Amino acid sequence: MLIRKMKEHEIEFVRMQRLEGYKEYRSLVSEDHWYALKGTLSSDSDLNKGVEIFVAEIENQLAGSIVLFPGKMASYEWTSDSPDYPEIRMLAVDHQYRGHGIGRALVQHCIDLSAKQGYSFVGLHTADFMKNAIALYTKMNFERVPEFDFEPVNDGIIVKGFRLPIPLLHPLKNKSQIE
Repeated sequence: MLIRKMKEHEIEFVRMQRLEGYKEYRSLVSEDHWYALKGTLSSDSDLNKGVEIFVAEIENQLAGSIVLFPGKMASYEWTSDSPDYPEIRMLAVDHQYRGHGIGRALVQHCIDLSAKQGYSFVGLHTADFMKNAIALYTKMNFERVPEFDFEPVNDGIIVKGFRLPIPLLHPLKNKSQIE
């Protein structure tokens, strides 16, 4: 598996793959919530300056994608809260590639990149109806940050904030130099 930046000509395929991957949630949410989610997955917010889209490629096929918004950038249209750390969004893995660690690898790529950029945290949002996502983020030690929760439409579904503390990377190689 190769994780790389998305090429410009791949954006429409990535957006269609996202929508296809999220269709399983349509019956679990209100119509208003589905249209808000669908709009987010296909909006141009992922093309804003500083936003990066990464894809997982297996044997020349795009198996999944993820978007990383930089710190202090509003990553949702309906909230003005912007944490001072990057935000992972729109993780999607093609159905035929699920269960092979692709989602985890994409998330880890964003964590590693955020660490290299010197951030102390990386965040994300998800809802309880996305059970596989909740399980993945819990296994990866993301912690809840309820102060970043929001309700995109008035249907009782809370989109929950999570973040992962990133260990400080020390440029010093010798442990005795750190102490």
